[in-house]
Parts: sequence; C-alpha cells; structure tokens
Amino acid sequence: MYNRRYIFFNIANPMLPNGAESVRLMSRLSVETQLGSFLGDTRIRLLEAIGHYGSISRAAKAVPMSYKAAWDAVDAMNNLAETPLVQSSVGGRQGGGTHLTPYGSRLIAMFRAVEQEYQEALERLSREMSQNEEADLQECRRLLRRMGMKTSARNQFVAKVSGIHFSEVSSEVRLDVDAGVELTALITRESASHLQLEIGREVQAFIKASSVILSVDPHLRTSARNHLWGQVKRIHQGAVNTEVTLVIAGGRTVTALVTKESAASLGLTVGASVCAVFKASSVILVTLN
Repeated sequence: MYNRRYIFFNIANPMLPNGAESVRLMSRLSVETQLGSFLGDTRIRLLEAIGHYGSISRAAKAVPMSYKAAWDAVDAMNNLAETPLVQSSVGGRQGGGTHLTPYGSRLIAMFRAVEQEYQEALERLSREMSQNEEADLQECRRLLRRMGMKTSARNQFVAKVSGIHFSEVSSEVRLDVDAGVELTALITRESASHLQLEIGREVQAFIKASSVILSVDPHLRTSARNHLWGQVKRIHQGAVNTEVTLVIAGGRTVTALVTKESAASLGLTVGASVCAVFKASSVILVTLN
C-alpha cells in the first residue's frame, strides 16, 4: 500500500481582533494506490459501523451510503489488503452477519491515531499561514485534486510475479494473488520491458467486469487461461444487466457483468458454485514506482 496524505485548504473568514482573515488547514487522511483510493474517511466510518452493528445494511445506513456501494467498498478493501478486513457468516445460532477481522480492527485504530497526529500538526502550521494569499492556497488545492488517478475496472488485485515466458512479440506473466489464487496475463514484450517486470515484483492486476464470463459447468473447456471458482456472494439486477460477485479463495472477490438472460439461464443463486472465466489478454497490469 502507498500512503498519500491530502491537505484540503479551507479558507475561513471569521474576523480576528485585528481585522485580518484566518486561514485554516483541514486534513483528510487517505491511504491510496496511484490508481485510486484504498482507505479514507468514508471507508473508515463504514468499517467502524460494521464493527458496531455487525450488519452491512445497518452500517451502510449509518454512514450513510447505499447497500451496494457499501459492499463494493468492502470488496475493494478486502481485495487490496494483505488479509481481509471484513468477513461474513451465514446462518448459525446468531443468524449470520458481517464482522471485522482482528486486522480490520487494528487498521482502524492505526488510521485514527495517525489522523489525529496529522491534524494537530496542520493546526500548528495553519496558525503560521494567516498572512498567505488565498489565491495561492486555492491553486495548491486544485493541483492536489488533479494528482489522483482512478480506474473503471471493477476487479483489482495486488499480486506478485511468479513467472514470465517471453515469445517473439508477447509475454505471458503468471501472478500469485493468494494461496490458491493465480492469474495469467498476456501483454506485449514492450509492455513487459516498460513495466520492468521480474520475478517477485509486486503489480496490480485489473480486469473489467464485462470481460468476466460465468460458468456452472465443472467440465467446461475453454481457451481462456483464467478460471477462478467461487461461491456467489451477491447478485445485483439492473434493467438490462446483472452484476454478480463471487467469493474466491483467500476471501477475495471477483465481479462479473452479464446480461439478465445469461444470469437467468445459469440459474444463479447466492451460495451457488460458479466459475469466473476471463482471457489472459483481459488482464491489465500496473506497476507502482
């Protein structure tokens, strides 16, 4: 994980005794990759609410955010973290629910401690900046906002390169995500050289949900290199398409976007065993310097 701290400059205008304007620095601490947010205030509050209520639906209402957005955030954090932050249970004497893992609880405590120290440091700095020009601060704020990069790919994994096979024009890259979870990517030799890929190098792998095909046939034979078996965790039906999220080994998730007709023909239900299939050429690799 890469830590990036954003400073949001709020220009306050209360009149001081000497008639000058005050300038206050307000911080929002976030933990980010170069392609998007991993952990910020909203996600921390979501984790805290999950820990308090033991329910994703009640936690989403408390933040507030939609039920789907809450699950999307949990899936993204679990996929990027070294170990899952949130786990779900079904049935049992307590009726199932969603709870924080010990790692998730420690992460919240660390985030809040760093956030407090950081804000106190900014408040000391803001007292020394009361004479700065507002235009300069606003320009700095715009620059910081442009620095963020995001991706539309629904599936994102952190992995290590476990093997590289070079051919004349392409490179087949094998990736270890977790024990029992391996991916294969097919990129050009030029791309492999540009990314400086080597055994043990950490990369991020992105796969669009629309590139993932679902199958319930255990004997399916296909030329696609990636086959990830899991259980249906969530089904979200839209007007035309259906979003299906699977839980795979290591507590990671894979999301596929299929037509409503395809989902119906497969007879998908929560808990069903399903395979997510996608081509090696559908895996996009990114390295962070």
